[in-house]
Amino acid sequence: MRRIGANHFGRAGLTISLLALAATSALHSAPPHPAPASSDASNDIFNDKATLSMVEDYCASCHNDIDEAGSLSFDDLRGDDIPQGRRAEIWEAILRKVSQDEMPPHTKRQPPPEMRAAFVRWVAAGRDAFAAVHPDPGRATLRRLNRVEYAAAVRDLLALNVDVSRELPQDNSGYGFDNIADVLSVSPTLVERYVAVGTKVARLATGIDRPRPSVASYIVPKDGSIMNSGRPAYNERMSEDLPPASRGGGVMDFYARAAGDYDVVGWLNANTNNESDRLPQDRVSARVRLGAGAHRIGMAFRRDVAPDESVQFLRNNLDEVPLPVNKPVMLPLDVLVDGRRAATLMVPSYRLSDRYAQQNFPRDVMEIDVAGPTVIIGAQDTPSRRRIFTCRPANAAQEDGCARQILGNLARRAYRRTIAPDDFSPLLRAYAGERAAGGQFERGIEAGVAALLVSPHFLFQAESDPAGAAPGTVHPVADRDLATRLSLFLWSSLPDETLLRLAETHQLHRPDVLAAQAMRMLDDPRAKALTRHFAGQWLYLRNLDQQRPDTDVFPQFDTRLRGAMAAETELFFAHLVKTNGSLLDFLSSDYTFLNQRLAEHYGIPGVRGTAMRKVALDPRWGRGGLLGQASILTVTSYGNHTSVVKRGKWVLENLLSSPPPPPPPDVPALKTMHDGKLLSAREQLELHRADPACAACHVRMDPIGFAMENYDAIGARRTMDAGQVIDASATLPDGTRFAGLPGLRRILLARKNQFTQAFTEKLMTYALGRGIIAGDRPQIRAIARMGAADNFRIRTVIRGIVLSDAFRLRKVPAGAAQMTLNATTLNTATLNTNGGSLRP
Repeated sequence: MRRIGANHFGRAGLTISLLALAATSALHSAPPHPAPASSDASNDIFNDKATLSMVEDYCASCHNDIDEAGSLSFDDLRGDDIPQGRRAEIWEAILRKVSQDEMPPHTKRQPPPEMRAAFVRWVAAGRDAFAAVHPDPGRATLRRLNRVEYAAAVRDLLALNVDVSRELPQDNSGYGFDNIADVLSVSPTLVERYVAVGTKVARLATGIDRPRPSVASYIVPKDGSIMNSGRPAYNERMSEDLPPASRGGGVMDFYARAAGDYDVVGWLNANTNNESDRLPQDRVSARVRLGAGAHRIGMAFRRDVAPDESVQFLRNNLDEVPLPVNKPVMLPLDVLVDGRRAATLMVPSYRLSDRYAQQNFPRDVMEIDVAGPTVIIGAQDTPSRRRIFTCRPANAAQEDGCARQILGNLARRAYRRTIAPDDFSPLLRAYAGERAAGGQFERGIEAGVAALLVSPHFLFQAESDPAGAAPGTVHPVADRDLATRLSLFLWSSLPDETLLRLAETHQLHRPDVLAAQAMRMLDDPRAKALTRHFAGQWLYLRNLDQQRPDTDVFPQFDTRLRGAMAAETELFFAHLVKTNGSLLDFLSSDYTFLNQRLAEHYGIPGVRGTAMRKVALDPRWGRGGLLGQASILTVTSYGNHTSVVKRGKWVLENLLSSPPPPPPPDVPALKTMHDGKLLSAREQLELHRADPACAACHVRMDPIGFAMENYDAIGARRTMDAGQVIDASATLPDGTRFAGLPGLRRILLARKNQFTQAFTEKLMTYALGRGIIAGDRPQIRAIARMGAADNFRIRTVIRGIVLSDAFRLRKVPAGAAQMTLNATTLNTATLNTNGGSLRP
């Protein structure tokens, strides 16, 4: 093994001229340049002797060209790597492992704490200083809008409150998110779907065609049948969009293509073992008049004072089926349009058939259909038509000019920039082609809108470089591209008029303007996209709908509880963003958001009703922070039991950004029994860790997971597992002992700076639409330090990301020019409005 000489880490190589960084504290006026890792870094420069001792005594015996532990060798590292920016990924990996106390392994001899701290300061200060002088915004990649962003862009562009995301294929994910440029591929099949969706949206938005009657259906979320006696119904309000004194039922979004009469149909429960049957006896309907446009259609019963919610136990032969004593009574069923009662139907409290009757659950709505229009009334006027038809030609001579105005206005918003004549010439060709084929003016506009919705300028986030810019050079992102970056980050949608005006007047790139716009956008209702799409993926909340707890093991788990679990975490995240709360609340908080169903699940008294509200927590209840929330505890479990490993891995990966390596392909399943004895989770993993190859990873994950074992697979507190009292004590690899969730919280709070960096890394990945590179990590450290200096406020971190070099700068692609968005990418010259396909 070749030894590392002191000349490789010479003091001269560490004489670094740092930028004047005092402006970093002025967040509103300057972007966050990396600051030195320590204010007295000049007194902590790692000298030749200390470096040689640290590397040779604690690292090189494993990380060398022969052993290459972790596929890493120190033999090629040099002392001037850091000031010259070489081997940045390796040095950043070393910095993370050593600073997080993961290397050297705790089974090996450890360097003195002061040596470790000085080494970390040396590497961090050098990397931060180099990044300040040589910013690297990473590889520029053409990014397609994912299906959520496309749907939101359509909504905001055309004032069309219709979610078209479900009509597009599921997007792939990378680095934990589905907005990553490298995985958002384009295939001929996907292009066909965009064409079909664009055609449909154009027809809805323009509203030219006389719509044929159709049916829109909504299946009300329900639990499975209980004891073969139908699906349960409850005497409580089932949605915030239903009246406070209502029970059961549901609400659906419906877009009326024309003003007229529609039939709202409800299919009621029959209290049978097959509630999927749709029999005429269970159908009720009311005719209502709707204006053209989006509506919220609901049906609900009125709440009873003292309902009978008992469940009969039904047998398989008719003689033993218990019959109700009382005859059915008539109940009012309200039909609601946009929150107001439009009609009231009187329906029997249960269905009495010729053969038998069942009265197991209150009468409820299983499905809502809206059929029509049965009659079309008057001229159609919708927000979408008003948004599109900004002018009306008085005669044929004015039509082309009006078409240019309409399509030009839409293209400016859709393409997120000032439009040149060539930019929307394909839209005018689509318009002209339809007019030449005999279509009317509005039909030509519809063709132009359809062409716009499949234009590569709309589908892709394509950024520009200055004329003559050399490949590999770095330049500020153009204001118009910066507006798109910001709106996709915070709204998952298009820039609004305010952002576009600031971009067109070349003001948006100013740090104070950019920061102010970010804060304005966080106060906008569209910022809920950050909760749904960032928090939903970071915290695995999207997985909650796919979680299927075993009803035999957890009979108390139902649709109401699942919905409350998701709402708690979403409201918690949104509250922190809205109030500019502390990131440390994610680790430990004295409040959460509950309704009665979730409070009962937690054993928390005094919460009544279905509405979610902020609730102060008593430490004795064992809640607070993400790790006390049932949504997190459920998505990190299996359907019938907890998972120490999944929970430990989730904390390492999502809260500490220190994931374990992936398991080998031949990992054996845990043994649940040994010598005829049912094993607890701890006993199962102790057997598993007997294999040294498994122990290396489990020694980090398992202690964290053990601390959460007092919570079952749906987040309820427990004290027993497999007939044994749960031992929630644990020991970290460094020997630190703790017990239960309170002890784990203290461990995480002691590593609050590491958590802040981990959160910043996750959020920056989402904001940039790419994975983190070595050049980003000095910025992440700087942003995390600024957050810590401002009481860990979440908006300080968001502001720091928006003002970072990675967000505000762009590197000119090397080797090949930026992909040209023209007709060779997607042929949008003419749209066949009849067949929904593109005509060459």
